[in-house]
Amino acid sequence: MARTDSRQNRNSSFARRSLGITDVVAGAAGILTRCHHKSYFARRYRNNHRVQQQSSDSDRLDPQGTRLSTSAPVDFIICGTQTATAYKLGRRHPGLQITVLEKEDSVGRHQSSHNSGVLHCGLYYQPGSIRARLAVSGIQEMIAFCRVNNIPHEVCGKLVVAVDESELPRLHALQECGHQNGLRGLRFLKREQMREIEPHAGGAAALHVPQEGIVDYARVCAVLQEKVAAQGGKVVTRANVTALRPTAGGWIAWTTAGEVEADFLVNCAGLHCDRVSELAGEKREVRIVPFRGEYYKIRPERQFLVRNLIYPVPDPQFPFLGVHFTRMIRGGIEAGPNAVLAFAREGYRKSDV
Repeated sequence: MARTDSRQNRNSSFARRSLGITDVVAGAAGILTRCHHKSYFARRYRNNHRVQQQSSDSDRLDPQGTRLSTSAPVDFIICGTQTATAYKLGRRHPGLQITVLEKEDSVGRHQSSHNSGVLHCGLYYQPGSIRARLAVSGIQEMIAFCRVNNIPHEVCGKLVVAVDESELPRLHALQECGHQNGLRGLRFLKREQMREIEPHAGGAAALHVPQEGIVDYARVCAVLQEKVAAQGGKVVTRANVTALRPTAGGWIAWTTAGEVEADFLVNCAGLHCDRVSELAGEKREVRIVPFRGEYYKIRPERQFLVRNLIYPVPDPQFPFLGVHFTRMIRGGIEAGPNAVLAFAREGYRKSDV
């Protein structure tokens, strides 16, 4: 994400305190940009008549929800389909007018669906960090959300396998990290115990992490979109943000589906978050460098070799990479991902430029 100056940092910090954004985003790549007012809720209550008048705002969008008009402004615009952020904002503060701008024709077309589909519980993250706290609480919320909404998921557990004795100190350190993050049921397994869980796994020892699992993240995104709509929010597809301009009271966003004005702008644009930040006038000191993760499917006649999830001990020389075996929620076994420098941010094929 682009770095903001001290003035914007102060304003964003105030907005996060007012709205509970630290809890709202729960790990999403979101930035609340330039809170121009001393108190959002004080202003909102002063303008409560406007919120009441907009309680039914279908006139601002066509029936398909794919076009914007230039009628009354909303409270929040979210660049990128961060439906979880929109859902949490709407749930925490009923009555907010929230519009999500998605450049594709449906939600979850990129990072949300191009991943391993694993429910991570916070095993690897530095104890006490925000990332660790959000991961530990986030997986519990996600599992509960999936249960209530009948989303395919399974808490199947995983093994982190040390291939030889040189990796045992790092495996023990990982177990301690998990303990400090509040994970329960972690077990250090010797070779014989490990093979009771994964009979065909090779290695010197393993750490069993029973809290992790698999999920259909594409379905999660679809359900969240439904929830946002039920709260009165809008997810506008085919709305690629082309320009942003700050105003005295907020922001105007120009998109390929029209324009919309809002009090607040949230940048959840994923692979394009640095570009959206630049459109908002931020100095772009951080840039997205795209890497493509490649996966291999295990042949059906060999899928018996993997029961659930098998991970390597993280390599400190490549902390961002961990090729693993994953049982997919819709069937099949995959191995991956590796990390290959891509020629395009959405370069899912080698020929994409």
